[in-house]
Amino acid sequence: MLHVVPAFSRIGEENAFAVLARAQALVAQGRDVINLGIGQPDMPTPAHVVEAGIKALRDGHHGYTPAVGILPLREAVARDIHRRHGVEVSPDSVMIVPGGKVTMFMAILMFGEPGAEILYPDPGFPIYRSMIEFTGATPVPVPIREENGFAFSAAETLALITPKTRLLIVNSPANPTGGVTPKAEIDALVKGLADHPDVAVLSDEIYGTMTYDGERHHSLLKYPEIRDRLVYLDGASKTYAMTGWRLGWSVWPKPLYDAARKLAVNAHSCVNAATQWAGIAALDGPQDCVAEMVAAFDRRRAIVVDGLNALPGVSCIAPKGAFYAFPNISRTGWKAKPLAATLLEEAGVAVIGGPDFGVHGEGYIRLSYANSAENIRRALARMETFLGARQPG
Repeated sequence: MLHVVPAFSRIGEENAFAVLARAQALVAQGRDVINLGIGQPDMPTPAHVVEAGIKALRDGHHGYTPAVGILPLREAVARDIHRRHGVEVSPDSVMIVPGGKVTMFMAILMFGEPGAEILYPDPGFPIYRSMIEFTGATPVPVPIREENGFAFSAAETLALITPKTRLLIVNSPANPTGGVTPKAEIDALVKGLADHPDVAVLSDEIYGTMTYDGERHHSLLKYPEIRDRLVYLDGASKTYAMTGWRLGWSVWPKPLYDAARKLAVNAHSCVNAATQWAGIAALDGPQDCVAEMVAAFDRRRAIVVDGLNALPGVSCIAPKGAFYAFPNISRTGWKAKPLAATLLEEAGVAVIGGPDFGVHGEGYIRLSYANSAENIRRALARMETFLGARQPG
C-alpha cells in the first residue's frame, strides 16, 4: 500500500474548475450552458502582447531564464508599480512567477507550520485556506461582511491576531465578493500592525486595476512602515486577459527574497521565456486595452446587479471591484451549494456556491460578469424562470 504523507489529505481545491469541467461535460452532451462560474475575461489577450510573445519565439528565446525572471521584465514591473501606485521598488525585489497562486504557495509555505496561525479573508479565494491547512498551520478566517460592503474591518482583523499569528492575508479588490476596502480602513490596519511587528502580510492585489464608481485601489506597497514584512502579489492574468499564459509577479522584502528564489528553483525553475517578453509588452505598451476592458466590465456589472435584484428572494449590493457579484440568496429558501448545482444541471447556468469560498459564504453565490452582456442577460432570464418555478430540495 502506498503511504502518502497526511498533508495531502488536508489540501483542498478551487471548485470553480470542477464547475467548469462539469459545464464542459454538459456542453459535450449537447446542452446549452452559460458559464458565469470561472473568473476569466472573455476578451482575447491584446494583439500587441500576443505579437511580442510570437516575436520572442522567433527571436530564439527558447531556453531557461533566471529563476526570478528576466531583468527587463522585472524592470517593467517596477515601472508599472511606480506608474500605478507612485511607489519605488527595486527590480531586485521583484520575482516573476507562473501565475498568482505561486506567490501564495511561497508565502504560506514560509510561515505555515503546526502551531502557527494564519489569518485569511472569508469568504475569500479558496487556495488561501487550502494551502494553510496543507502546511499544518491553523487557518483563522477574517469575516468579510456584506454590511461592510464586503470590505474587511481593520478592528475585527486586528482583534484576531494572537502570539501564534505568523501571516495575515489581505485581498482588495476581492474575489469572490468584489469588495474594495477603503483607504481609512487600510490606514487603521497598518497602524494597528505596529503592535504586531512579527506578523507578515501577504497583499493579493491581482484585481488592482479593476475598480468602479470612482472607487480607488489603495496598495499596501504605499506604507513604508510595513514594507520590511510585506509580500505584494500581482500578475497579468486578469488585467491583460492572460490567464493561460501563467504570468504573475511579486515584490518581496529583502529577508525573504532568497528563500522565495530557492522555492522557485525547486518548484518550477523559471517562467517560460516567451511569456516574459510578452509581459514586457503588456506593461510597457498602450494601456487603453485595460481601460476598455474595465469599462466593458462596468457595463456588465450594471446589468448583473439590476438583474439579480429583480430575481425573487435575491439581493445584491454593487461590487466596487474585480468582475464578480456576490448576491445574497438566503430569502430564496435554497442553500447556496445545492442552488448552484441545480442551476447548472436544470437551468444551464454555471455559478459557484458561496461556501466554496469559506464558512461565511453560506447564503451567497458568486457570478462572474467576465462574460458577454448577451450571455449575462440570458443567464439572468433562466435564473428568473428557475426561481419562479422550482422549490428548494
